[in-house]
Amino acid sequence: MATNITWHENLTHQERSDFLKQKGVTVWLTGLSASGKSTIACALEQSLLARGLNSYRLDGDNVRFGLNKDLGFSEADRNENIRRISEVAKLFNDSCCITLTSFISPYKQDRQLARELHEKDNLPFVEVYVDVPVSVAEERDPKGLYKKAREGLIKEFTGVSAPYEAPESPEIHLKNYEGVSVEDAAQQIIQYLQDKKYI
Repeated sequence: MATNITWHENLTHQERSDFLKQKGVTVWLTGLSASGKSTIACALEQSLLARGLNSYRLDGDNVRFGLNKDLGFSEADRNENIRRISEVAKLFNDSCCITLTSFISPYKQDRQLARELHEKDNLPFVEVYVDVPVSVAEERDPKGLYKKAREGLIKEFTGVSAPYEAPESPEIHLKNYEGVSVEDAAQQIIQYLQDKKYI
C-alpha cells in the first residue's frame, strides 16, 4: 500500500449526477469466449448512445492492448486483470457513465470483488451472465481459439483447460443459444436498467 498519499474530495456522485442529468451504472457481462458478450455490449452501447446517454464499453481484448498489456493468462494475472478493470469501471461509473464491461471474468471471487468495490460506494453494479454451453461457443469460435486450445497451442483456456465458474444469481441471465437476437439481448438489459431507474 502506498504511503504519503491523501484522498482529495471533490463533487459527490449525486452532485455530478445532478449536473449531468444521468446516473452511472456498471453492466458487467461475463461468459465464455465466443458467448456473445462483446457483440451484445456493442449493440447495447450504440442503443444507449442513440438515446443520448453517455456510455462506454470496456472490452477484454482491447484493454489488454494498453492498460493490461503486461498481464498474461495465468490465474494470478487473470485476477489482476479483473481487479484493474473493476477499479476502472468504478471510476467510470462514479463519473455517471453507463459502463459496459465484456470480460470472461471466469472466477466468482473476482466478480464478487468487483461488485463489492462498487457497492461499498453505493454505485450500482449489474451482472449479466451471457450463457452458452461450451459446445455452442466452440462451434462459433470466430477467433479459432477453442481449436488452438484443443491442439494444446493455448494453455489455461477457459472452458477447455481452465474453469469457468458460472454466476449463481446474476441480475440478468441471457441464454444466448435459444434464438435470442443481439438486439433482443440488448433490449433485455435496457429494460432492466429502466425498471431499476438507472436510465
